[in-house]
Amino acid sequence: MKMCRTARGSVTIMILFLLLSNRDSLQAQTKKVNKQNQSWFSVNSVIKFSGYWALLADFHTRRNHFLADNNFYFARAGIQYSMDKNLSVALGYAHLWAYPAEKDWHTIAHENRIYQQLQYSSAWRRIGVLQRIRNEQRWQQKIANDQFTGQHRFSNRLRYLLSLNIPVFKKKSLPAISVSDELLLQFGREIVYNTFDQNRLFFGIREQLNPVLGFDMGYMRVFQQKRSGYEYDLNHTFRLFVYCNLPIHKKSGK
Repeated sequence: MKMCRTARGSVTIMILFLLLSNRDSLQAQTKKVNKQNQSWFSVNSVIKFSGYWALLADFHTRRNHFLADNNFYFARAGIQYSMDKNLSVALGYAHLWAYPAEKDWHTIAHENRIYQQLQYSSAWRRIGVLQRIRNEQRWQQKIANDQFTGQHRFSNRLRYLLSLNIPVFKKKSLPAISVSDELLLQFGREIVYNTFDQNRLFFGIREQLNPVLGFDMGYMRVFQQKRSGYEYDLNHTFRLFVYCNLPIHKKSGK
């Protein structure tokens, strides 16, 4: 019994010692949030060439300090198969050009990306509901001292989007309220402190101008964790996304 008490006492002392010895390093890694103002513009196209198949094509640009500085350019393409009018699957390729955050750096970091997604749309009363799961494999260039190191950082990222389209007016041609939230988690050998990647919360309006063209516009709150684990970006973002649905196939007559 005496030996057990001695062992327990030694373990307790060791734990206290480790906590005290690491106190300074823990305090040094206090949560740090970097606040920014950004704008995000995109064109998102669905080109339907048969009853079930469609091409997907997106182009995005995001800027820092509202419009002053480049943050990234992003292009994505894919092919989509619609199982029915509500459920679709897709896969494709994307490329991102990321501008450096460090002052006086000029090297653009390239990212190659492959993605797979499952999308389901439904309705609850008058509210349109869209859910999307997207899985991404990402190869990001490593930049050090404003130079490409010749190495890439690989990660797998899982995304879940829930989007609500809430009509306010009876006429479908008038704007509706648009609310969405997307959670992004990432995994990989080099993902140590930031499995949580980011959360994107959007509130604004959505309007369908005609059967081909629509848009949403509003405020997006992007909260992103950095690789250090204790540094975060909080981006207050103006968002304008344009949506194009281009059917190029001929419907078969009855």
